[in-house]
Amino acid sequence: MRMTPALLAAAMIGVAACTHTVRLEPSDKPFKIDLNVNITQELRITLEREVSELIANNPDLF
Repeated sequence: MRMTPALLAAAMIGVAACTHTVRLEPSDKPFKIDLNVNITQELRITLEREVSELIANNPDLF
């Protein structure tokens, strides 16, 4: 069975139509940036200073 050029071209177009499409779309949700790390670090430094002062003022505490 011989395929005519027109039939061959139609078959190739049909195969090409079955290829996958990849689309990149930006997210509609905003970015979330968590800044709790800096706040926790500042609180820890403050507490460490207070504890150091408390131990220095009360050496018999422990």
